[in-house]
Amino acid sequence: TGRGSKPKAGLNGFSVSNLRLPDAPREWEGPEAKPQRIASPLQIMLDGPIGAASFNNEFGRPNIAGYFRTYEQAISAPDDVRGYHKPIMLAGGLGNIRGQHVAKNIIPDGSYIVVLGGPAMLIGLGGGAASSVASGKSSEQLDFASVQRGNPEMQRRCQEVIDTCWAKGEANPIISIHDVGAGGLCNALPELVGDAGRGGRFSLREVLNDEPGMTPMQIWCNEAQERYTLAVAPARIQEFKAICERERCLYCVVGQATDDQVLILEDSHFDEGSARQQTPIDLPMETLFGNPPKMLRDVSSLSPICKALDFDGVSFEDALHRVLALPAVADKTFLVTIGDRSVGGMIARDQMVGPWQVPVADVAVTNSAYTGTSGEAMSMGERTPIASINAPASGRMAIGEALTNLCAADIRSLSDVKLSANWMAAAGHPGDDAALYETVKAVGMELCPALGIAIPVGKDSMSMKSVWRDQNDVEHSVTSPVSCVISAFAPVDDTRKTLTPELSKPFNSSKLMLLDLSGGQQRLACSALTQVFNQVGENTPDVDDADLLKRGFLAVQELVKQGLISAYHDRSDGGLIVATLEMAFASRCGLELQVSAKDCHAFNALFNEELGMVLQINDENEAAVADLMADFGLDEHVHNIGRPVNGDGISLAFNGESLLSSSRTDLHRIWSETTYQMQKMRDNPDCAQQEYDLLLDQHNTGLFADLSYDVNQNISAPYIGGLRPKVAILREQGVNGQLEMAAAFSQAGFTAVDVTMTDIFHQRVDLNDFQGLAACGGFSYGDVLGAGEGWAKSVLFNDR
Repeated sequence: TGRGSKPKAGLNGFSVSNLRLPDAPREWEGPEAKPQRIASPLQIMLDGPIGAASFNNEFGRPNIAGYFRTYEQAISAPDDVRGYHKPIMLAGGLGNIRGQHVAKNIIPDGSYIVVLGGPAMLIGLGGGAASSVASGKSSEQLDFASVQRGNPEMQRRCQEVIDTCWAKGEANPIISIHDVGAGGLCNALPELVGDAGRGGRFSLREVLNDEPGMTPMQIWCNEAQERYTLAVAPARIQEFKAICERERCLYCVVGQATDDQVLILEDSHFDEGSARQQTPIDLPMETLFGNPPKMLRDVSSLSPICKALDFDGVSFEDALHRVLALPAVADKTFLVTIGDRSVGGMIARDQMVGPWQVPVADVAVTNSAYTGTSGEAMSMGERTPIASINAPASGRMAIGEALTNLCAADIRSLSDVKLSANWMAAAGHPGDDAALYETVKAVGMELCPALGIAIPVGKDSMSMKSVWRDQNDVEHSVTSPVSCVISAFAPVDDTRKTLTPELSKPFNSSKLMLLDLSGGQQRLACSALTQVFNQVGENTPDVDDADLLKRGFLAVQELVKQGLISAYHDRSDGGLIVATLEMAFASRCGLELQVSAKDCHAFNALFNEELGMVLQINDENEAAVADLMADFGLDEHVHNIGRPVNGDGISLAFNGESLLSSSRTDLHRIWSETTYQMQKMRDNPDCAQQEYDLLLDQHNTGLFADLSYDVNQNISAPYIGGLRPKVAILREQGVNGQLEMAAAFSQAGFTAVDVTMTDIFHQRVDLNDFQGLAACGGFSYGDVLGAGEGWAKSVLFNDR
């Protein structure tokens, strides 16, 4: 596993508007149109993540990192509202690929072109058009026609076919492969052959179709998911079909590649019609892939009118409680626990940290194999509220946050880090096109080259504006900030060295150090603090010194490699006070914090969200850490901010004066209340209450292991006498647990053999050759009600 073009693990993120919508908001297509109610933020928060988790679970890919943002604010004027009435759902994955499979091969003339996966359906028609239409101008019909549905069980079957092919190495029957996305087959098929300098002749009626009443245009253009187009040599087509049939994966041969660079689409449905009907498409490939005219956009920058922040009369305790409860800051358990975090058997670090499983991990880490310590790390960075007044700063801060998150893992070098940049904006909205341009320039032409980091991949959506009229025919609009979300990926030398925010014992013999990467800046605009008081501010955090960020990353990596850090957390949403409290929550300990800052308000020092890292350093390592920081020129950027202590008390002094004396349990309950309320509505309310009340149990030991045996001992040796009995790792369509099952049996001294139910039905294997079988877990038959019975009856009603 993990060595082909196969996603191993995933990450995702959500952005929704957090303020209540006006009563009965409606979206209208025109004066005579039927009003359409907009989904509430709460509905999106409840239902949206379920869709992501369901697909991950059924497909068999763990979701082990992510973010959650709620945002809506009026910026310069009451009618300049920024937020996510069009939600962002970001999904991505990490996989490995062998060198020989990186490039698409040249497709010889006469190669068969195959569509692998599900049938055509009347869904996702116009998805590409809907995402490109001018913001707020799309019709209701186009919006609904663009909605796509996912079928993870079909995706699973496709994945097994692809895995079988790439596992053949140089004998891989697939010449070239292309996914079906925006535009459906009308885009995927021409691109597949066009990449190889070929044309193609295709038959529309060979496309598998679940809705025969669709028009030719609908068959050609629908964006039904879980489909790939690929080229297979004529001599290998029977072998490829056999693989598909073994996996019960749908496929169809729709045509052949041709040397003459012409795209021809035939439709046998009109054999008795005109030549134009029989061949609805007959055009040179250069018509599709020629040199289109360059787009010219004449845009203007707008400077928002911002007010200075005013926190007169606001107590620190009130501010802290509000920030801890903001969904972007608060406990994300309600999101994390609905998704599988272990399937695949190669997860080294997921979101949940420590004995009490608190979701505060900075980085996600997977192992490269079932043995060994090498692996891969991925993290995310996102500061979209900043873009409301300073879009380039938001892009730079997204990269900075992704790197400070990634830094918790044992990364080989900064140049090994690769980024995926996802862009969302409202094209045509005054000032936003210019803001997008400036942000792309700041990220792609300035910061990343200065850091020595590449962005090889990304995606975009340019219609992030929602416009509707209420029942009184008053028009409303909400526009998303220019949103740059960064996913960072890097190889890891030793997955065991990954740091977490869990503080190490003994608490009293260590210190907490802040490595400040802002050069002493303490800007508060667009922070969690300003949001919970419905303010914006004037000066946002930014990456002012790329070299300082680079030196900080490299220094901490050296500390990780030398084992000089006991715990790690980045300074992000909520600022320094939230970062340290999250470390205490994960460790069930107290804190004695002493923070000092000259000519600075306590709120600026403790709630600013500038780039920074909080490190736990044992007292005996303090001198070595100081020397290393000095070697990197960081000694003036490192500050002692206190220490963890036993017990439940949280004390904070600022410039020598007491600012907070509280119970860690009380603060943890505030931080976790959003999760509790969400689970109470979505899940079993009694269970949600019990879980929430467990935070009050001071004697709860959490998870622990107390082994009575040596895990390195080969306990199977006395029983199998050096033999390796054959065990059938039995699976049905949709099963996703076979690889870790095989690894477990191999570790225990067996010879594990992959056996599908179709192997037995078609007599490709004989169970008499095995000493045992293991029926694997997963989502057979899509996990519909009775799926287990389906598998059982396939055995009971088969003569073999």
